[in-house]
Amino acid sequence: MIDVWSDLGCPWCYIGKHRLERAINARPDRGAFTMRMRSFELDPYMSSTATPVAETFVKKHGGSAVQFREFESKLAERARHEGLDYEVDRPTANTHDVHRLTHLAAESGLDAIFFGAVQDAYFAGRLDPFDQDSLTRAAVTVGLEAGQVREVLRGGAYTAAVRADQTQAAELGASGVPFVVYGNKFATAGAQEVDGFRAALERVAPTPRDKERA
Repeated sequence: MIDVWSDLGCPWCYIGKHRLERAINARPDRGAFTMRMRSFELDPYMSSTATPVAETFVKKHGGSAVQFREFESKLAERARHEGLDYEVDRPTANTHDVHRLTHLAAESGLDAIFFGAVQDAYFAGRLDPFDQDSLTRAAVTVGLEAGQVREVLRGGAYTAAVRADQTQAAELGASGVPFVVYGNKFATAGAQEVDGFRAALERVAPTPRDKERA
């Protein structure tokens, strides 16, 4: 099991998840690895009202909108170099609902698919995940039941699970994301290069003896 702590709006989480997937898919035993998404809210107190990411960044970190765009342009270039879409002018808001729905999706083994689909569409500028109707449609597209999704969004289901993930990450020493734990044996912090993820996977890959025991 590969546990991936991530937040929706984190660019390096977006890039890092795709690098990890490339590393897994390049292995002949890729079926031996399951990615499990874990919740990490970089700003759990952020407003649920969406605002432009540039405005939020400048208010939180200082600097100017011009400096932000320069920073984002470099990230966009990096993402596009890896074949990923990257929209600089995107909204941002509290990501708690996305994390709660990721836990709902996990009950059907769809957590990595759901989170990845929402994050990909968000960074591509195709989805506003802070609009509940849009988020519901995205969830249904990957196989979740619309009624269940709406029920979760109306209430507080999975809030405790999100908080538990955040607490566990802190206990493991994670101060940011992406943070990846491999088979409960060791962890890497930050968006590793593909080769870095490959090396990490090799350390936990099933051995011939493991396969004989299976």
